Amino acid sequence: MSTNVLRTAGGWWVVRDARAVPVKTEAVTTAELIADRASVRDAAVSDDEGTPVADLVALSPITTPCRVIAQMVNYRSHARESGFRGDIPPAFFRKASGSVSGPHESVVRPPHVKFLDYEIELGLVMGTPLPVGTVVEERDLPSYVAGLVIANDISARDVQLTKTQFYESKSYPTFTPTGPCLTLLEPEDFVHLPDLRLTLSVNGERRQDRTLADMIVRPAQALTLLARFQAIDPGDLLLTGTPGGTALKAPPKAIEKIGALLPPAAKWKAFFKSQAKNPHYLRTGDVITATISTPDSRIDLGEQRTPVTDAE
Repeated sequence: MSTNVLRTAGGWWVVRDARAVPVKTEAVTTAELIADRASVRDAAVSDDEGTPVADLVALSPITTPCRVIAQMVNYRSHARESGFRGDIPPAFFRKASGSVSGPHESVVRPPHVKFLDYEIELGLVMGTPLPVGTVVEERDLPSYVAGLVIANDISARDVQLTKTQFYESKSYPTFTPTGPCLTLLEPEDFVHLPDLRLTLSVNGERRQDRTLADMIVRPAQALTLLARFQAIDPGDLLLTGTPGGTALKAPPKAIEKIGALLPPAAKWKAFFKSQAKNPHYLRTGDVITATISTPDSRIDLGEQRTPVTDAE
């Protein structure tokens, strides 16, 4: 069975129902914690009564610096809403690890960003090095992936679209809320990954709700494609795409064809004027709630709850 681990300022904790037991480890980084799996297992079976989880302040279980890599348009529902037709070539982009924040910290909107969007993503946390040229089969996943986390790929759409710039638009501080749990997997858990359901709500309104069955490029293939050009190390994070339901959606085809005839400045001015009427973009005071779990809770990554605030 999977094991949920929290990180606080005081160290690492194994979650057992509503209580958490400290892990007796010298590990400081996520990679070091994964390497000391024996201490995690000891905590999981310890007689220690532990501490109420509600009394702990969880930090991101992903320590930085690390690589944060993301798959682009990797759910069929998101592809349809984004206006893609036919086969979609697999693509990756990077996020600055400085964007990683805790599971209950505020998402801070930069002053110049008007169209702030959410994207729940399943994060794969690497447990062993993945050298360039590695081919990963489904049966090999337990050899490379140590665990899972909830991540939210917060996106400044006005920066992303007008500059065609993923790195900047998704890398501001607090733009990758992560956690609360690092869910460490056992080999027998991997067969249950397709059953994982991703849900995201804003102020209690469900916006995203899909299982991994909607995924286009599954984890083993994604790692193989990534390893064609990128080595990955323990503790690195791969975000595996978001399902449909984001605020941003492609305009109708007729409007898109008209927009293509306009100069870029005029096109974007018209597009964002229409987007200003969209109530789904994040606003100050909104609260985003995200969960990922299997129906039977065999794998349950916990609940991420992040308010939205403006930069001071």
